[in-house]
Amino acid sequence: MPRKPRRSCLSLPRPIAFSSFARFTAHVAGVYMRKHLVTDSELQKQSLSEPSAAGTSGRSPEATEETVQADFVFFDPKSDDFHGAKTLLQNYLDDQLWDLSGFVDLILAQTTVGTMVKIEDDEDNTIFAFVTALNLGRYKDQKCISQLKDYLKKVCKEKLLATKLKVLLEDHVETVGLLVSQRITNLPLRLLPHLYGGLFDEISWATEDEPTAEARRSFQFVYYLIISTIYKNKAPSRKRANHGEEDIIYVKAEDELFHKLRNYQLMGLVMVVDVKKAQTFLQQLKALVDDS
Repeated sequence: MPRKPRRSCLSLPRPIAFSSFARFTAHVAGVYMRKHLVTDSELQKQSLSEPSAAGTSGRSPEATEETVQADFVFFDPKSDDFHGAKTLLQNYLDDQLWDLSGFVDLILAQTTVGTMVKIEDDEDNTIFAFVTALNLGRYKDQKCISQLKDYLKKVCKEKLLATKLKVLLEDHVETVGLLVSQRITNLPLRLLPHLYGGLFDEISWATEDEPTAEARRSFQFVYYLIISTIYKNKAPSRKRANHGEEDIIYVKAEDELFHKLRNYQLMGLVMVVDVKKAQTFLQQLKALVDDS
């Protein structure tokens, strides 16, 4: 019998201080089945503010604050998550035209490894984040995966790295897990150790509990391939330049940790990370959250 995933209901302030645009891009409708619920009493409740529609004397409507408390719950991927997941993946390969719908279908079809994050009892059923890992060899015949690999080869201009990438995606593709993690920008950081820790647990369980030997082998990753978004400062600081460091702005805080643990960097922030470094990443992520 497969293990029942240990999932958390985390009582945290709802990240509702969004612009109207951020609210729109984060919103999708769907019906979700609930994952195993466990209250984490160690997480402290905090307060975030949301602009109220009603103004006060001498203040603009935007200055009025309202505190809302909410529970985040982790769910198994379901077909009804399609539009929400696709919304979060819109810029995954920049402006590349590719089979994004097929890619989302792969993510949602893999229900034993992968998590969708929602608000408890949210009428809108909004997806705030998701994480999964797909074996590039297992799905190599899928149009979306072929297009993704072709895109990576095309944008990797440096000859040495292009050779490494080709070897990875052709000779060792069966051992490569595409780690896909998308979320709204201001998701509470306290969720991240639980989200990534749950993913690594599920991958470990899948190597023992999947119904066929082929499926079990497909989760025996050696490398994680991570595609992320970064910005580079046009006026880099002298201090970082003197140390040979790039002046990078990370859209997701955890990507800086992956960046430091990478085996090598292909281009931009596409990284190859040894699976053995996953626990180091989790430890550093927890430290990052504790310090924030």
